Parts: sequence; structure tokens; C-alpha cells
Amino acid sequence: MQQIIISLIIAIVLQIIFFIPANKQKTDKFTDLTYGLSFILIALFIIIFNRITYGKILLFAMIFTWALRLILFLTHRIKKTGKDPRFDKIRNNPIKFLSFWLMQGIAVWIIMIPAIFYLSSDRLGFNIFTILGFLIWIAGLIIEEKADQQKSSNKKKDSWVSTGLWKYSRHPNYFGEIMCWLGIYIFTLSTLTGLNAIVSIISPLFIIILLVFVTGIPKLELYYNRKFSASKEYKEYKKRTSILIPWCPKKSRISKKQKIFLKNKEKN
Repeated sequence: MQQIIISLIIAIVLQIIFFIPANKQKTDKFTDLTYGLSFILIALFIIIFNRITYGKILLFAMIFTWALRLILFLTHRIKKTGKDPRFDKIRNNPIKFLSFWLMQGIAVWIIMIPAIFYLSSDRLGFNIFTILGFLIWIAGLIIEEKADQQKSSNKKKDSWVSTGLWKYSRHPNYFGEIMCWLGIYIFTLSTLTGLNAIVSIISPLFIIILLVFVTGIPKLELYYNRKFSASKEYKEYKKRTSILIPWCPKKSRISKKQKIFLKNKEKN
């Protein structure tokens, strides 16, 4: 329990430290950096002050790799865009802006709960859950990275992405992220038992709820619906493409003209 409380304190303090320059400069360049860095520092703190095992080293490497990839990707993106539209209405309001940062810290802490339990445990766990969790995590990381790469390399910035993984899911990057943390939860089950294992399920559930029902998919779907409200092609894309879990596109009746448009879009 002590490790859980300390991890929450680390997450909150880190947000406050980076909020100060972000609020002073009215910039969004520190937000994603702090988000990813919080995962790394919490994991590092726990593993340093507890017994180190091969399993813990592997779990730390998983968290570090996921977080570092996210930091590099989002930092590069914010440099190109200059700002994050999510903060347009709260950036100039210190109280609301700080509230977001504090909620971000709490979110990191909740997601990290199974990892905190695992990294602070003295048990030597290595079984089928370890292997299964790692395989799910690595598959999720590949999907998330590939989806982000495909979206970033989209030549038509004023259009949606419907090729590659985006042909099978409208949000494959979120699916990959959910897989990563579901994999980490399953990985930790090799050591966690009883109440800790039950409590830890909040991590993947929280990620699913956050991305599917709160900040992820709903906001993007609303944005694209407004931006492409007059596009028949986008409406067809929505009808035939799974919203989250990659799946074979549904067959839809489209005109010959639309087929030519879609083929040309995939070539570009």
C-alpha cells in the first residue's frame, strides 16, 4: 500500500512541476512529455527500491519502451502543429488547466496499478501469464506504432486515413494501446494474487473506458463527423469499417465513381 501512495504522490508532483512552465508560457509542449515521463519515473522508483528480478526488468523495459515511443511521437507531432486543440478553451484559465494536469497524473497512477503491485512484490512469478501478457503487449505496441506511422505519413492532411490498418479499424492506434495495457495486466498476474489481482483489473478497464467512451474515440468521431459531414465517401468508410477492433471491411453498395475515388485514394 505504501508503494501505491508514493506512486500517486510522484505522479501528482511531476504534473505540478511541469504545469508551472506550461501555464506561464501558455504552451502544450510539456503535456505529452510529462504523461509519458510519469510512467517511466514511477516504474523506475518502484524497481530501484525493491528486489530486482528478471521479470521486473522485463516489465520495466515494456513500460519504458511504450512510454518512450509515445513521448517521441507526440513531441514530434506537437512541434509540427504548435498546439493541442484540446486545450484551446482551458489554456488561459489556470484553474481549469491545472485540473487537467492533475487528472492526467491520477490517470497515469490508475493505469500503473498492476505494474506497481508487480514491481513491489517479492514473489518470483514466471508462468503462462508472463508469456501471454508479453505477446499481447508486443502485438499492441506494433499495432499502435504502425497505425500512428500510417496516419502521420498520410499525404492528404485534409482527409481521413483509410489504408493500411485504418482499412480494418477507424481507430487502430487506440486498439493497440488497449492491447499494450491489457498485456501488462496479464503479465502481472504471474505474481499477483487475491485482492491485488482483482484491484489491478481497473487498469485495462480504465484505458478502455477512457479511450472508447470519454477522451479518445468520441471526440475524434465528433470531429470527423463535422469535418466530413458532406462527404459520401467518409460515410461509406464509416459504414464498412469497424470502429475499434480491426475486422474485415463490410461490403457496401457504392457507385462506380466512388470505387474509382477509393482506389485512387489508396494509391496515394
